[in-house]
Amino acid sequence: MKILINKFQTKHDTAPFASIELKDYKPAIIEGIALTKKEIDDVVNNTEAPTFENTIETLEFSGQTLDRITSIFFNLNSAETSDEMQKIAQEVSPLLTELSNDITLNKELFERIKKVYDQKDALDLSIEQNTLLEKKYKAFTRNGALLPEEKKSRLREIDTELAKLSLKFGENALAETNNYELHITNENDLKGLPEDTIETAQALAKNKNKEGWLFTLNMPSYLPFVTYAENRELRKELSIAYGKKCFQKNDFNNEDIVIKIANLRHERANLLGYQTHAHFVLEERMAQTPEKVKSFLNDLLIKAKPAAEKEFAQLTSFAKKTDSFDQLEKWDGVYYSEKLKQELFNLDDEKLKPYFELQKVQAGAFEVANKLFGLTFTEVFDIDKYHEDVHTFEVTDEKGNLVAVFYSDYFPREGKRNGAWMTSFKHQYVQNGTNERPHVSIVCNFTKPTPTKPSLLTFQEVTTLFHEFGHALHGMLANTTYPSLSGTSVFWDFVELPSQVMENWCYEPEALAIFAKHYQTGEVIPQEYVNKIKESASFLEGMATLRQLSFGLLDMDFHGQNPSGITNVKTFEKESMQNTTLYPDVAENCMSTSFSHIFQGGYSSGYYSYKWAEVLDADAFAYFQENGIFNKEVADKFKNNVLSQGGTDHPMTLYKKFRGQEPKPEALLKRAGLI
Repeated sequence: MKILINKFQTKHDTAPFASIELKDYKPAIIEGIALTKKEIDDVVNNTEAPTFENTIETLEFSGQTLDRITSIFFNLNSAETSDEMQKIAQEVSPLLTELSNDITLNKELFERIKKVYDQKDALDLSIEQNTLLEKKYKAFTRNGALLPEEKKSRLREIDTELAKLSLKFGENALAETNNYELHITNENDLKGLPEDTIETAQALAKNKNKEGWLFTLNMPSYLPFVTYAENRELRKELSIAYGKKCFQKNDFNNEDIVIKIANLRHERANLLGYQTHAHFVLEERMAQTPEKVKSFLNDLLIKAKPAAEKEFAQLTSFAKKTDSFDQLEKWDGVYYSEKLKQELFNLDDEKLKPYFELQKVQAGAFEVANKLFGLTFTEVFDIDKYHEDVHTFEVTDEKGNLVAVFYSDYFPREGKRNGAWMTSFKHQYVQNGTNERPHVSIVCNFTKPTPTKPSLLTFQEVTTLFHEFGHALHGMLANTTYPSLSGTSVFWDFVELPSQVMENWCYEPEALAIFAKHYQTGEVIPQEYVNKIKESASFLEGMATLRQLSFGLLDMDFHGQNPSGITNVKTFEKESMQNTTLYPDVAENCMSTSFSHIFQGGYSSGYYSYKWAEVLDADAFAYFQENGIFNKEVADKFKNNVLSQGGTDHPMTLYKKFRGQEPKPEALLKRAGLI
C-alpha cells in the first residue's frame, strides 16, 4: 500500500508498476480518500476570508495522491484486468462516488467557493484562473450544491448506483468478447483469408491446446474474417456473435442495465433542474442544446442519405452480380465493400499491409510530430511497465527538455478491453514553480507479430494509431497551470479535433514517404498506391456517415427525452435507427447492449462529437494544405492555441485564434464527397 501512497521513488515520478500488488490498491485508495478529506477540511476550516488562492487553487490541488492511485488502477482495469481487479473496482467505485458527493454537496465548502465567485469581476483574474473559477462553481451547482437535503440524499444514491452499473456493463462486454470462439478445423473454411490472419488464428489455437484455427471477437481477429472469408455461413455466425454481445439470455445480459442507466441519468438531470440528461450534459459543450445537436445530425443526414442509398444499391448490385443471392446482409457488407474497392481502385488492404509495419508507422507518427512540433521520442528501458507488450519513451523538445513520458500498448489480450484509446497516468500542471510533465499512454488492439511476420497494419489501423497519437499529443504538449484544465480536459465535442486532424497526414504522399516502407524490401509505397488511397478515401463515405449518424441519434434518443417508456431495448433501438438503416434487421442482434461509448465511457449525449469534430478537423487541415502540411508557422499556431491550451478558454475562442475564423462545414462535405 505504501508504495502507492508515498511519493514514487522512480525516474520522472513514473508509476512503479513492478512493485504494485493487487492487494495494495484498495487500502491505498481508502488512505487516499482519507487524505483528500483532510485537505478539503483544511479549506473549509480556514479562518481567513475566502480568496481565489486559499479556496479555488487549494481545492484544485487537493486529492492529488488519490488521483494518481485511481488513474493507475482504472487504466489497468481497462488494459490489464482480472477477475480480482474487477472485484476491487466494484468495491472501491462506491467509495469514490461517495467522496465525490461528499465534496460537491459540502455546504460550507460551496459557501466559500460562492463568495469568491460572487466577487469574480473585481478579482483581476487571468483567463485561465477565470475558467477554473467558473468550472469549480459549476462543478458544485451542476452536482447538487443548491439542492435541499432530501434531494442531495437521492443524488448520492443515484451516483453510487450509476458507478456500479457502468462498471458492470463494461465487465459484461469484456466477458462476452472473451467467451466466444469460432473454432475451425476444416482448411477449406479458411478460403479467402490472408496468410497472416490464418497464421495468427493457428497460433491462438495452439496456445489453447486446440487443433486447427481459432477466431475471436477481438478486432484483429474478427475484422479480417468478415472482410475476406469466402464462407458466407461462417461470416454470418461470427457477425451475429459480435452483434449479440450482452443481448443473450445469460449472466452477461446488459438490457436491464441499459434501461436502468438511462432512467437514472434522466432522474438525476431532473433532480438538478434539467429537462433531460442531454440538456444537462450539453450545457458544458460547444453544441449547447439537444435541439442543436439533432439539427446538426439531421442536416448531415439529409446530405448523406441519398449518397448512402445510392452506394448501398451499387454494393447490392455488385454483390448479386458477383455471387447470386437474394439479399445483402450485414455479414456481407464489409466482404463485398472490400471486393468492390478492389475492382474500382485495384486497391487491396492485403497489398497495402506490407508497407505498414507497426514499428515503422509508429516511427512515422513520431517523425510527423517532430516536423510539426519539434518533438523527439527516445525509447527507454529503465521505466516500469505493466505488461511486456508495453514500450516506454521519453519525449523531449528541441532544447532537450523533457516534455512527457509516453507509453504504447498495441496488442490484444484477455485482460484488455476492445478498441483503442488514449489515457494518462499523470496530468501536466504547474505547482510551486515546477512544471510537472504528463505521463501519457495509447492503447490499441492490433495484430500481434507472428513467427514469420512483424505486426502489419491495415490502412484503417494506421489511421487509428494516428488518431490516438493525436489525443496523446494533446496530452503531451499541455502547458497549463491547473491539472483539471490540462491536455484533453476540454469540452467533449472539441476533444476529438487533435485526434481526427492527425489522421489527415496518413493520406499525404509527403508523410507516407516517411513511414510507408515495405517491411522486407524497404521500398517506399508506390505513388500509384498513394493515389489510390486518396481516391478511395471517400469510398462508400455516405454509408459510413449514415452509420455514425445512427449512433449519434441513438445516443440522443436514449438521453434527450424521458426514457421511462423504454421497455424493450431492441425495439427502442430499431425505431431510433429506422431512418438510418440500410441492411435488414438481425433479430438476434442489439447494438445498445455493448455500446460502451455511451454506457461505460464518457460519451453519453456526446457521440455526435465525432462528426462535430470532423467539421473542425477538415477545416483545420485545409489551413495546413493551403500553406504546406509541415508548415511550421501553422503548426506553431495549432500547438500554441489548441494543443497546449487544454481547457483554459472556450474552444471556439481557441479555434479562432488558430484559424482566424470559425470552422466552415464545406471542407468536410467536400472531403467526404457529399458535395
